[in-house]
Amino acid sequence: MLGSALLAVVLAAVATPGAAVAAEEPTGRIASLGTDWGQTGPYEVNVDIGVVHTFYHPRDMGRSGERHPVVIWGNGTGAVPGIYSSLLRHWASQGFIVAAANTPTSNFAVSMRAGIDVLEKWNADSGSPFHGKVDLEHIGSAGHSQGGAAAVNAAIDPRVDTAVPIQPGPIADPDLMDEPVFYLAGQRDLTVWPALVKALHRDSDHVPAVYGEVRSAGHLSSIGDGGDFRAPTTAWLRFWLMGDERARGAFFGPGCGYCPADDLWSGWHRNAEALRIPGPSA
Repeated sequence: MLGSALLAVVLAAVATPGAAVAAEEPTGRIASLGTDWGQTGPYEVNVDIGVVHTFYHPRDMGRSGERHPVVIWGNGTGAVPGIYSSLLRHWASQGFIVAAANTPTSNFAVSMRAGIDVLEKWNADSGSPFHGKVDLEHIGSAGHSQGGAAAVNAAIDPRVDTAVPIQPGPIADPDLMDEPVFYLAGQRDLTVWPALVKALHRDSDHVPAVYGEVRSAGHLSSIGDGGDFRAPTTAWLRFWLMGDERARGAFFGPGCGYCPADDLWSGWHRNAEALRIPGPSA
């Protein structure tokens, strides 16, 4: 897992993506951004650091009447959200509210799930800037390493709709979750070997599950701005939490955009449940 000794070095290397001017569709639905999932989204980002959670969110939430889906985040062993700041900022720029648990031991997802409780309270509080702006019907769990296992464990919560375990540790039981899941491994990860992630994927045969093994990636390749993990995780979250049909086409149907991407993947698999999901209608 990610060790605490790396914190100072990595924090110094984390870059902050440039902000863009917010531009939403007048209907209040968060706009599709095409298929360049790695590009910075249309929202400027605020970061609120608390004792238990760090929240990354659009600065001008609900500008066009939209509500923002939620991503709860779990860190790797010994890590803090700042290690992944550019990735979490990226998701917030896309229109998500990210509740990142500050704990360096996230495995059982207690603090992650508590992030939903906090947002439920704020969403109902007329004095909160989050009031009426949180889409609590669309929540994803994500995390790296130990936090990847936590993303699976958090999905046991019925409020969670999908999980994105990035190079997840082994202390998780996919049999307890009922949500679609996107497992990501690194081809050269010597901490969480791809075989371990494949085993979790195989154990998820009761739900739509996709396995992507990022070519040449090591265990630390997903920190900072997410590297080659950034775009596909964003696409997955945009489909399951925002209903983005272009993002659907990246994973599902015969024209699956990521399926032939051999320059990105050294391994790729969609299970039988994932193959049942149709591609985009147009």
